[in-house]
Parts: sequence; C-alpha cells; structure tokens
Amino acid sequence: MNNRDRFPQLEVDLGKLKENLTAIRDRCQDSFVGIVGTVKGVNAWDAVVRVYDGMDFPYLASSRLDHLERMRAMGAKTPLMLVRVPMLSELRAMVEIADASLQSDLTVLRATDAAAARAGKTHGVVLMIDLGDLREGFWSAEELVDAAVEVETKLPHLHLLGVGVNLSCYGSILPDKRNMQGLASLAFDVERAIGRPIEMVSGGASTSVYMVLNGTMPFRVNNLRLGEIGLLGRANYGCDPDFTHRDVFTLRAEVIECRDKPSFPVGQLTVDAFGHTGHYEDRGIRRRALIALGKVDYGDPADLFPRLAGVEVIGASSDHTILDVEAAKDTVKVGDVLEFDVNYGSLVNLTKSSGVSLVTKE
Repeated sequence: MNNRDRFPQLEVDLGKLKENLTAIRDRCQDSFVGIVGTVKGVNAWDAVVRVYDGMDFPYLASSRLDHLERMRAMGAKTPLMLVRVPMLSELRAMVEIADASLQSDLTVLRATDAAAARAGKTHGVVLMIDLGDLREGFWSAEELVDAAVEVETKLPHLHLLGVGVNLSCYGSILPDKRNMQGLASLAFDVERAIGRPIEMVSGGASTSVYMVLNGTMPFRVNNLRLGEIGLLGRANYGCDPDFTHRDVFTLRAEVIECRDKPSFPVGQLTVDAFGHTGHYEDRGIRRRALIALGKVDYGDPADLFPRLAGVEVIGASSDHTILDVEAAKDTVKVGDVLEFDVNYGSLVNLTKSSGVSLVTKE
C-alpha cells in the first residue's frame, strides 16, 4: 500500500518549511545571529533534514546520537552538533559522528578529549551555563571560566567554540534582556581568561527568537539553536511572527466509528488505561467519533487541533482518540479522513511512531 493511502498520516509541506527557515535565517542574519538547525523535533526525518541541510546553517543538531548518525549516513554536508550533554558511555561514538557538542561537566570534557585523541580528531565544545532554568549548565561563573581555561590550555583535542544557555525547557524561564546580558557578560569573562575571542555565544532555542525579531537581543549573543520556530512557524512565550506558515505539518486520521452516546461514562469510575483518574463533563447525549490513532502515537490529546469546525478532541486511550462532533454531525461519518494541526510535543511523538505514515508534499 502506498504511504499516501495509509492512515494515520503525517504530511510535511517541504516548500512551506523551506520558506519558514529562509525567512527566519534571513532575519537572524540581519542581526548577526547564526542558527544551529535543530531537527530533534522530527526525529531527524530525512526529508526534513535535507531541507535544513540546504539552508547554509553553521551546524545541524539533534539531542540523540542515532539521529546524527543517520544524518551522517545521509551525506549531510553541514557540520553536526549534539545538543544534549553527552553520556560518558557514548563518547567514543560521539567524536566519530558529531563535530561539536554542548558540555557542562569537567569529567565529561576530559573524557571527550581522551576519546578525540584516540580518534585523531579535534572536537568542538560549547560550555553551558545555567542561568536559572535548572537544567544543564555550570551553576557559577567561576566554574564556567575555570572549565574554559582547562579546555583551552590542557585539553588539546577539544576546541572551545563558545558558551551557551538553555532556557524555557524545564524551569519555564523566559529569555529576556537580563539573562541574555548575563550570558554576554560571561562570554566576555571567558574571552578575557583564555586570551582570545570565542566564535559562539548561544542564547537558547526558539523561545529566544522574539528578542532577535524585536531588536532586544544583546549584540554579543550571536547564535540560536532553532527547531520549533521553523517547523511550526511559532514558539511558546508569545513568539508568533506574521511571516511564517503555521501549517507545515498536517496530521490525517480516519474515522472508524461515529454515533450518539452519553457524554458521561456509565458505571463505577476507576482509573484509565494509563492509571489516571479521568474527569468528565455530563453534556447529555452527543455525537461522538473515534479516529484510529491514540496516545501511543502522539502523547497528549490536548496537543491535537482539529481543522474542521465543530470537531472537539475530548480524550484518548492507547490507540483511539475520541472526538465530540455534535456540531458537525451532518458532516462527519465513518471512513472520513479528518485533518489536525499539531504542536511540538505531538510532532516529536508522531515522527517516531511506527503506526503513523510519513509523507511529503513538495
């Protein structure tokens, strides 16, 4: 069966993706900000990687080494960066596959240098500082500067590319003028300590783009690691530019049942298939439709957004998603294929689900 005849199906519009990436790249370049093109959000889907690889970014990146390995096997011409701090157990493979990595621990840095020496390579590193989001990064400026000096003077198979920060991903800390200026100041401290300029001051991910667009990003911050804003045309925390496409990806799913049913479960309530207690609103008898995909495919049903007016996602189990179609009951029937917009979380899950057909639109 042709992939286009298989559902559920996730389609990427490669033309719209390229237009998004081009528009964002050009605006960042106008502010002297380079882009690490990050493809972890689509699990390094080869069709998407090829578009990123044609954007003349300084690096392509993912958080998983197997993603980078596939990109290398594809023949990606752009240097590759690992954007999750590496495990000691993967350093031997990492220095063979990745050209650079984010780092936040001296033990790992020293072991990376040893692995690079054995491989006869020089590996680029970006030292991460934690400015409050409480994920990876040196906690004090002194730690960061000391690590930079050690890399520069004692670890000859490492090249200190620069410094970076992660914000928004765990602690929900907004990138702003205060923490970005703090990063810029730390970059100056590192440069003073090692006696040379560093190439990269990486100010975070897609949630930092709004500062470039509104002109508030400090000049010294010259790099962002971008995935979501190009893939979906927007990012959390109010970054919703008017020059990007929001419909790069289309999820399609087939209706497998459609009938009137009560809106409140009948019988003694317990937990659902995932061990959670459900919350239900009694709205009387309503037309309900089931589509053939579920939580194992996309994660959270709240991350699906129906394009057909009158369709509402009300819940899901492992392999079924339940829709209220009362307001569209004269439209929706068994066998219909409904379309949905997705967000970043569902995109990550959909592109790694064996039950979802991946197709492209040129």
